[in-house]
Amino acid sequence: FIASFENKKHILIGAKSTQDRLTENWDDYKGGSFYTKEYHGEPDTDFILSPNKQWAKDIRTKWMKKKGDKVEVAAVVVGGEDITKDRKVKEVIDKSQLKDKVICGKYAIPTAEDLLRAVDIAAADPDGWRSATPEYRHEMLCKVANEMRKKRLDLIGVASAEVGKILTETDVEVSEAIDFLEFYGHSADYFNNFKNLEFKGKGVGVITPPWNFPIAIPVGGMTAALAAGNTVIVKPASVAALCAYELCKCYWDAGISKNVLQYVAAPGSLAGKNLVENPKVDFVILTGGEDTAYNMLKARPNLLLAAETGGKDATIVTAMSDREQAIKNVVASAFNNSGQKCSATSLLVLEKEVYNDESFKAALKDAAQSVEVGSVWNYVNRIGTLANSVGGNLKKAVETLEPGEEWLVEPSYAEENEYMLKPTIKWGVQDGSFCHMNELFGPVLSVMCAKDLKHAIELVNKTGYGLTSGIESLDARETDYWRENLKAGNLYINRGTTGAIVLRQPFGGMGKSSIGAGRKAGVYNYITQFMNFEEVTEPKVDKTYTHPLVDVIDTWIKETSEDKHKSFKGDFSKLAISLQSYLKNFEEEFDVEHDYFKLRGEDNIFRYTPLEKVALRVTEDDTVFDIVSRIMAAKISGVSLYVSIEANCENSVVSFIYENKDKLIQNSDTIVRESEKEFVKCFPKVVRVIYANESSVSNFVYAEAAKTALCIIRANAMMEGRLELLNFYEEQSISHSYHRYGNIGARALDK
Repeated sequence: FIASFENKKHILIGAKSTQDRLTENWDDYKGGSFYTKEYHGEPDTDFILSPNKQWAKDIRTKWMKKKGDKVEVAAVVVGGEDITKDRKVKEVIDKSQLKDKVICGKYAIPTAEDLLRAVDIAAADPDGWRSATPEYRHEMLCKVANEMRKKRLDLIGVASAEVGKILTETDVEVSEAIDFLEFYGHSADYFNNFKNLEFKGKGVGVITPPWNFPIAIPVGGMTAALAAGNTVIVKPASVAALCAYELCKCYWDAGISKNVLQYVAAPGSLAGKNLVENPKVDFVILTGGEDTAYNMLKARPNLLLAAETGGKDATIVTAMSDREQAIKNVVASAFNNSGQKCSATSLLVLEKEVYNDESFKAALKDAAQSVEVGSVWNYVNRIGTLANSVGGNLKKAVETLEPGEEWLVEPSYAEENEYMLKPTIKWGVQDGSFCHMNELFGPVLSVMCAKDLKHAIELVNKTGYGLTSGIESLDARETDYWRENLKAGNLYINRGTTGAIVLRQPFGGMGKSSIGAGRKAGVYNYITQFMNFEEVTEPKVDKTYTHPLVDVIDTWIKETSEDKHKSFKGDFSKLAISLQSYLKNFEEEFDVEHDYFKLRGEDNIFRYTPLEKVALRVTEDDTVFDIVSRIMAAKISGVSLYVSIEANCENSVVSFIYENKDKLIQNSDTIVRESEKEFVKCFPKVVRVIYANESSVSNFVYAEAAKTALCIIRANAMMEGRLELLNFYEEQSISHSYHRYGNIGARALDK
């Protein structure tokens, strides 16, 4: 057969890829975003290639420990020192070798004094990271990316041993981690190119990553904070402490000092008291449980918290779907990584025709039962171990059946190992039941029946979460309706609901799945949460935009020449400039869909959706610019406003607002004068609160907002629309695989 193609030189025999993990060398690699001034994603390992198969075996040789093997102790790293002396040391068991109780590593537990010292050193910044240029920080992060390229084998190995992730799942995490390192420095360059702006980091950031993505998510948090110009303390999840230590070594080996990035594998209660509640800590990045986020805010209501808090993710399958493809995508989304991905499909909502299709039901069952589960060191297995033994919500889900429910695939364990829960499917889950409404971190799929697509969307939205969601349908009318009505940060059409890629599918949720400003990881806006911006000159606009507010401001400016509102002349000039910047950025950034990659066969859309209602609090020290600029931004964005003026605030600014109320306040808006106790009653009706000055926010307001994790923006209003308009939007990613098994149909005519 091959001989028949001998003279056809344009036909390739063999593999196109020449990737060789055994021989690659990254010592002098200059292809990163600092050197090329462009961002490109990092390729995953092609495990089809023979050298890479051998390389995979080398991972097992190095990291599959035997009973009695000597293992390293991951030290507490504070103030440039590696500390193990007089510290408690915790052993980590390889869960794939549970019966033999094989120890794969150890880590030292810090004391309260270690944590307090870490914060003091981070605040002092003895190595000057915060005062360094963005270009220097970008170059250093690209050097860290090279270290991770070199250490890919070790990062996969430690995740296999400690957390039980199979190598193919960790391999893509390493690629994503490298992408974060290349991209966030590039993001800082993006904002550094705004000549009207200067920025610096907020100060000290604490990163509290999860165990389910032990490589990519810690790197994303650490790198965003560092790229923004902050010093960082990482407090990993206890069951992924070794992974975080291996990651930190990449930063230190690249030249980022142990004063700039400190590592403390502290228990949650100790970290809460000495890190989260510490007033010298300026912000916390959390990926974890909703309860953890609420506890942080309860302990410190004024905490600047950026949190992704999981989700109850669903895939809807309609009668118009390719049902075989749907099964393939659902099984991968629900059960890969033992169902522990925060983006994993936990709910499967079937339109009635599909629910009653016995062949679909049988195929789903067969596909789930065909997934190999067992030791991560046996490369036949597609699912390794759980990071934690079955407990909490997951335990309740696998041990009980509620009315109407039955097992399509009963819970069972591989190798008599309590960490190796096999794919489990619960059929007939009812509206409002435990498995409908509660997050489960494990390979348990809950199947529900919906009357139609509208009903299916209602069932999904009812959970209150909004991280990821998927739909399987070949009808464009259905997918269009779904994407406009399903409330989730990442939407997936005719593809899996996991595996978000930096900039291609920026990741983050809505509703109960997001706490804070809600800016997505892996896109330009994310690092702005950890920066303080200063406007050093006015923003430039290359054309003049028209809007009814332009005439309003022109009238105010003319009136100053007649001695009316003369003291506000400077405010009016700034408002005129700001309005043009807001309109420019609305047109070019916020009111358009962005596809940064334009892949053939898959749309990857990043878009902004306006918030429904925002509260704007007016205080004694606010200027006309502070208030009117944000009213303008809301009007341009299409956001309803609740304008609350301090009850005792009597000054010329408030008088001006009331005098011009009809020009500024729309029918859907509210303007009231009220006390703080009356003001907080609006909190259940708004999705964000905005103050112009942090000093104006009282402890009472912080405490009331913390009860529902309501985000308070506490920053000066800005003329630059690229930043100011962010306060009035949520972000959403939509990934649509429109090809049919490689055939792109009518889209083949697209240019």
